[in-house]
Amino acid sequence: MRLTELLEDLEYECVSGDADREITGLVYDSRKVQTGSVFVCISGAVRDAHDFACEVAENGAAAVIVEKEVHVPDGTCVIRVENTRKALAFMSAAYFGHPAKSLKTIGITGTKGKTTATYMVRSILESSGYKTGLIGTIETIIGEERIPSANTTPESYVVQETFRKMADAGCDCVVMEVSSQGLMLDRVSGFMFDYGIFTNLEPDHIGPNEHKDLADYIHCKSLLFQQCKQGIFNADDSHLSEMLKGHTCEVETFGFAENADFRAGDVRLKNQDGMLGVSYHLTGKADMEIDVDIPGKFSVYNSLTAIAICRHFGVPDENIKQALKTVKVKGRVEILPVSSRFTLMIDYAHNAMSLNSLLSTLKEYQPKRLVCLFGCGGNRSRDRRFEMGEVSSRLADFTIVTSDNPRKEKPEDIIADIVTGVEKADGDYITITDRKDAIRYAIEHAKEGDVIVLAGKGHEDYQEIDGKKFHMDERELVEDVVKDGNFLK
Repeated sequence: MRLTELLEDLEYECVSGDADREITGLVYDSRKVQTGSVFVCISGAVRDAHDFACEVAENGAAAVIVEKEVHVPDGTCVIRVENTRKALAFMSAAYFGHPAKSLKTIGITGTKGKTTATYMVRSILESSGYKTGLIGTIETIIGEERIPSANTTPESYVVQETFRKMADAGCDCVVMEVSSQGLMLDRVSGFMFDYGIFTNLEPDHIGPNEHKDLADYIHCKSLLFQQCKQGIFNADDSHLSEMLKGHTCEVETFGFAENADFRAGDVRLKNQDGMLGVSYHLTGKADMEIDVDIPGKFSVYNSLTAIAICRHFGVPDENIKQALKTVKVKGRVEILPVSSRFTLMIDYAHNAMSLNSLLSTLKEYQPKRLVCLFGCGGNRSRDRRFEMGEVSSRLADFTIVTSDNPRKEKPEDIIADIVTGVEKADGDYITITDRKDAIRYAIEHAKEGDVIVLAGKGHEDYQEIDGKKFHMDERELVEDVVKDGNFLK
């Protein structure tokens, strides 16, 4: 492949050397440079790859792509662009043969609901014969292959490489979570989404290493709708008008609002034999009864998201209904059917906002007791500990404070901070440092009609202690307790 082919969709200046040359690879990690590679200099939060331009040129790079001045050996091909992150995205798309053109691409953005909605969409499409890849917080799925994720939205090179693998594997579609960081850092630039979805927006990811303020967070989310053909929006969200600002896509909506294209009504909460769920009647562009075995109002929104998308694929109503009734998402209000006497679930809620939302939702089911087991991560903000402790004590009837990922802190110190928050409200609590012991306590002391939530770990299958990760899957811990428990029957 020639360098000019990679640059065909970019505005650029050839500062030195000749751009019309053969290249052997495209890299953005200086350690992976080989003779003939094109190296894209990315300015990161920790390191600026422009500092390595001379080194990679000496190591055989055929060209370097820059957005600022660099000093390299004479004769090195230097291509200057306005934004090297965006350049990497467009060059990656070209390098892998524009694989998005062979797939129906679905991007879902929002503060909450992205993960569950992607799995719902995949479940419905797969049940209707559409081979569907997935890229998200938990994993990437390509056919039968499942690859654990490092980021919600991977770097653009990885996105395009994954699209190529999906297309080569015979996938018809890909559904992916699109984070605000992914949009801000151009990780999904270089192609046009067929469908872009907005689930909801709440203040989050605002700080020195993420978004400078709420306006910036909203703006980055809205960029998806300048890069998709069909936009599908939550009609009930208070930030809808801001998300629509500058949009270039067709617009469709879902929600409870009278003017929504897909409207939910007559919502009923289901609580039977240790399982929680929700049912509702869908009207508007479709008319059917929907039954979802995932609790809460947010399950209504997530399922509406999936329905609105999948109707564009001509999926029969019966396929939609059946898929939604059976879909499960690892670590997202994931109910473990251990007993008909009480409900036990695992959820990823790991900050005050998400824990507040989860516990408020579960209280609507009027459990005998709402029991919340959680810990907080070490070497992170202590405020999160105080806040989560207070939320749990205020909303749950009983809190079990335990260990999460202590990292390099003492678990007992983290627990003490959480208890400071717990004691600001009036809920009963106990502290049990070892998480397996805490889970055993929760199950062995469960009462008829309880709802018990193990919060914070979700899909994670490890515990980080003193800088090392040790295998720990809550599903396995629960299974071990259940094996010993005649009390469950």
